Amino acid sequence: MGSWPEDVGIHALELYFPSQYVDQTDLETHDGASAGKYTIGLGQEKMGFCTDREDINSLCLTVVKRLLEKYSVDYGAIGRLEVGTETIIDKSKSVKTVLMQLFEPHGVTDIEGIDTTNACYGGTAALFNAISWVESSAWNGRYALVVCGDIAVYAKGSARPTGGAGAVAMLVGPNAPLVFDRGVRATYVKHAYDFYKPDLTSEYPTVDGKLSIQCYLSALDNCYQLYAKNYTKKHKSVFDLGCFDAVLFHSPYCKLVQKSLARLALNDFLASVPTERKNKFPNLDNFNEVKLTESYFDRDVEKAFLNFTKDTFEVKTKPSLLVASQVGNMYTPSLYGGLVSLLLNKTVSELAGCKIGLFSYGSGLAASLFSITVSKDSREGGPLAKLVKNVQLIKPLLGQRHKVAPEKFEAYLELREKNCHKAPYEPSGGVENLFPGTYYLTRIDELHRRFYERIPVATNGHI
Repeated sequence: MGSWPEDVGIHALELYFPSQYVDQTDLETHDGASAGKYTIGLGQEKMGFCTDREDINSLCLTVVKRLLEKYSVDYGAIGRLEVGTETIIDKSKSVKTVLMQLFEPHGVTDIEGIDTTNACYGGTAALFNAISWVESSAWNGRYALVVCGDIAVYAKGSARPTGGAGAVAMLVGPNAPLVFDRGVRATYVKHAYDFYKPDLTSEYPTVDGKLSIQCYLSALDNCYQLYAKNYTKKHKSVFDLGCFDAVLFHSPYCKLVQKSLARLALNDFLASVPTERKNKFPNLDNFNEVKLTESYFDRDVEKAFLNFTKDTFEVKTKPSLLVASQVGNMYTPSLYGGLVSLLLNKTVSELAGCKIGLFSYGSGLAASLFSITVSKDSREGGPLAKLVKNVQLIKPLLGQRHKVAPEKFEAYLELREKNCHKAPYEPSGGVENLFPGTYYLTRIDELHRRFYERIPVATNGHI
């Protein structure tokens, strides 16, 4: 047996989001909510959504095609393709098999992998599977392509503003600019009914909002403590929040992310040596007796540690929230939209050598905390510079989206609800505002077979 491939990680990264959005301030007014409930209370600015012209297949077709074109990847260079999604439109046929339409014309059918599902965690599971494949005896020297995509919609009510939609594709292989750290990953899985989708005739989930937040924070505590233990064992040094240059989270809504960073500081506080606590955590003596399992909804604890981590949040986490605040919760791509955002907001020299902590959570529940070390190679034309340059092409698209009035947004969701799983079906949504290079649904026949076409790519080559 040979040695493991070195520096396995992400070579290419692509993000797709819908070309229309609803403004959260407008939605507050429309819903009769108090001013700032969605924008300040949730930390959301805009929410992307899909008309009946887009589904999970079209989102994933678009993001995969974009990545392959933008990075000039040969179709035959892909040896594994796995999709993480919780947007299920067929109980048997995988999204992965639909994506094979892109590879078949090139004579490429030898591609391992299939779909992986557990709420918002499926994309991370697919990513871990890709890493394991590259590091295994099954690896054939080719890249793995990981696709995360979802359409997050909620029934009318308090959860609807936390929706979103999008897809991320990641090209995984050795000698990468974004390298996954070995031997420190922490995972926490248990049984809970915090968020689930038992009604297979509907896109809408069943949600226990309070339990969902408790499960998220509990999973975060457990993963962080195990990661710290693994880090100390590997590096023979004490771990705390200061070991990460950036910290990214799965983002149901941006305010929860800010609270989650504060939660990690609380973990550090309670794990610290009491005699050193006063110097490291000034003015927090009142919380010496706090128990993590009793503090999920303790406003005093929350407020104190939010204040304590205010500057840390601005530096280490806020740069990762651009996409989350502008598009919403994309479910499986959410965490990786955070990685895209970080690359958009940092220069190559700022990123070089950084250690990035990533927390992934999926209800039901499954969660992991893992880390990426960015290559120190910041030279122009190097792998890191190329990755950052290509990611920059995503940012202008946020400003090129079309704003839709809340009334029209609701009408689109009602249309999706009414025609969910209907066959035969002819979509009625327009295609004139779709981004160049976007795949869209043309029809569903009487046998529920779906057919797609693609908006032509812009002549300047930008997609």
